[in-house]
Amino acid sequence: MSCHEIEALRLGLMNVLGTEDRNAREHAEKELEGHLDGPIEALANAETLSEIERHLDAALVDLEAEVAATDPDDPEYGYVRGRLVAVRDAERAVHRLTAQGESVLDGLGEAHDVLHETFPVEE
Repeated sequence: MSCHEIEALRLGLMNVLGTEDRNAREHAEKELEGHLDGPIEALANAETLSEIERHLDAALVDLEAEVAATDPDDPEYGYVRGRLVAVRDAERAVHRLTAQGESVLDGLGEAHDVLHETFPVEE
């Protein structure tokens, strides 16, 4: 059994970050063979953090439905719940990554403004 959401997220983040680790990509792709549809496929093919957040949210909805449909006496129940915890944690990590990126962008804008205030450009 595999955590398709996490492997798809890894592929999406590799796309966004421009990661060229062929071994990591091939491993994730192998784990997802036969499972690339719906939010998992969209997540694996995401090219922006915004797309990742949107598709990860959709994957979480599906996973929550899977947990709700699994009988608590089923031997796989603990694993499915564990996947849900791991994917929710990954979702928080992606939100932090997005917030940190936006903070860097804001800081660069402020640095640009300070530079122009300190050294005005005369036209």
